[in-house]
Amino acid sequence: MGAEHDENVVWHSHAVTRAEREAQHGHQGVLLWFTGLSGSGKSTVAGALEQGLHRAGVSTYLLDGDNVRHGLCRDLGFSDADRKENIRRVGEVAKLMVDAGLVVLSAFISPHRAEREMVRDLLGEGRFIEIFVDTPLAICEARDPKGLYKKARAGELRNFTGIDAVYEAPERAEIVLNGEETVDALCEKIAAVLRSRQIIPG
Repeated sequence: MGAEHDENVVWHSHAVTRAEREAQHGHQGVLLWFTGLSGSGKSTVAGALEQGLHRAGVSTYLLDGDNVRHGLCRDLGFSDADRKENIRRVGEVAKLMVDAGLVVLSAFISPHRAEREMVRDLLGEGRFIEIFVDTPLAICEARDPKGLYKKARAGELRNFTGIDAVYEAPERAEIVLNGEETVDALCEKIAAVLRSRQIIPG
């Protein structure tokens, strides 16, 4: 039986509110959800953006797909059910961090729209910004930073997104990036949106 069905597990409200934490940080808490194919550049852009935000005094945390699977999700494989659970756990952790007033950056392939919408619903209105790094498969495969496309093409890696597993592109992403542009240009586009929405100071 899960905790949500256990009458002995009760949600506790805290005396310090999210608004008070945000006031201390000097900016809003929000989840920036980077999605795209392997090799699209989402982790690179997320990492560079976090560095820029940190230098600007923004309190951040970066959740990276590989790193999460070393700890929080190390018991999960890559079946559809395990992928969904991986995203659910990341969403719950991100929600706590956003409540702490942080700008959270997450870089996950997250190939299914339903899973990304699940996290959107979990975070609530205005707290989830979907960022689609739209890079053509041919470019991603040419980059192949981890050699995964080569393994997938050779039949050594099954259920690889873009090759023998589907990627469902976002239909209503708040930000769509051309993954062939420079990292600096892409980071500035995102920062401009954050400033225009008054999430971070202008």
